[in-house]
Amino acid sequence: MRFQFAALAALSTVLVSGCFDPPKKTEKKVEKLEPLTGRQAFQKMYPSARSWAADAVPLECKSLQLDKVKADKGKAGAWQCVFVSPGRGKQKPITYSTIEAEGNLHQGVFAGLEETYSESRQVKPWLIAGLKTDSDEAWTEAEKKSADYIKKNPNATVNYLLEQTPRFPDLTWRIVWGESVGTSDYSIFVDATTGQFLERSH
Repeated sequence: MRFQFAALAALSTVLVSGCFDPPKKTEKKVEKLEPLTGRQAFQKMYPSARSWAADAVPLECKSLQLDKVKADKGKAGAWQCVFVSPGRGKQKPITYSTIEAEGNLHQGVFAGLEETYSESRQVKPWLIAGLKTDSDEAWTEAEKKSADYIKKNPNATVNYLLEQTPRFPDLTWRIVWGESVGTSDYSIFVDATTGQFLERSH
């Protein structure tokens, strides 16, 4: 009896002490937010555009600046593409963002409001097949032609705009030093199909 009682007491002690063991700490994996190239973002947005309109074609794509996701050499934390439905005469902006942010930016793919589309002589819808050079490759080409400017303006914001205009025969990347095309004093044009340097604009 004494042996059984001692065994039961020992077992009770083990069980009770087990109930009060401090919880084990589990390490939370912190996901590093990486910026994307223009083509990577476009590929994420395109299915949404096609679900909106079967004849959807891209009109322009541009990078968007995020404070919490640093842009880097042809990459940005968020992008916006405008798609056109020629058959419906409508256009729709779609964004891809790595995080929730100001300016109606939502994490992942987010479709904006449908608007009326009016044809423009300046900016034309373009064929996806023309996008053979990604934004990071365009940056590499632009960097080669801009060593002096970059040296003088090492902290300048850089933005990327992809569009088809009468200025050049092919789809074109415009690498813009500044917050926007209108306020920029320097940009480089790179052919998005061939990857070749086209022009420097001051």
